[in-house]
Amino acid sequence: MQIINEASLEDFPTRVQYLKDFIGFTAEDVAALHAAKPVVAPLVPTIVDMVYEKLLSFSVTAKAFVPRQTGYQGAIPTKLSDLSADHPQIKFRKDFLARYLVKLVTMDYDKIASWEYLDKVGLMHTGHMGFAHRESKPPLRVEYIHCAILLGYVEDIVVNAVLTHPDLDNETKTVVLRALNKVRDL
Repeated sequence: MQIINEASLEDFPTRVQYLKDFIGFTAEDVAALHAAKPVVAPLVPTIVDMVYEKLLSFSVTAKAFVPRQTGYQGAIPTKLSDLSADHPQIKFRKDFLARYLVKLVTMDYDKIASWEYLDKVGLMHTGHMGFAHRESKPPLRVEYIHCAILLGYVEDIVVNAVLTHPDLDNETKTVVLRALNKVRDL
């Protein structure tokens, strides 16, 4: 049994190591994620379009995109009915999601800065500022239910793409899916 001092989990690198140890996130998982880039990267535009189509199909999730988004300078929607996948503010958000998804299969998981980035992405959706550029902005709070179901939705898309990929053998499919599942939970 590993003895974990709960107070030590306040130290970010210690917390990351605990998470990695608990879920069994290893160098082999990192290698699988990097190897998945040729499979996942071409899917990113389709995944992003599907995500925003889904988010905009429910008022409870679409309403988050009516206020001005941090960093966006163009015209903003004034009501839900103004929103569409082609609205410039939605395109702005799509670009962020696309970069995030590519990072998952390219980032250096040995660097604490990579984990800090992932932590900030999660933190900024809790109402805390996360990134410095959000300091003077209104809180971005996304209820856990919406985050969880969206992650499940994205996972389903990626799992299907990997499982049905004609150029991957079963062993490769297995290690890639296990690695993607682990990083989703971290």
